[in-house]
Amino acid sequence: MTKFGPSRGELRFRLGVSLLGLGVLIYIILARGLPSGPAFFEVVGIGAAFFGGSAIWAARALWKLPKE
Repeated sequence: MTKFGPSRGELRFRLGVSLLGLGVLIYIILARGLPSGPAFFEVVGIGAAFFGGSAIWAARALWKLPKE
């Protein structure tokens, strides 16, 4: 059977980078406070959606991937 898609190692890397990005985003917010105006949507909204969505996708793909 041919396997398509990212490998387990690549999914782990994506999950790690996504969680690291979320951690950095949280650290920046705690250190400097929440931005105001359109910057809030741009920094917090888009950043959290990107890193959070990527982390959820990678974790879900790892969960469904058969053990090798």
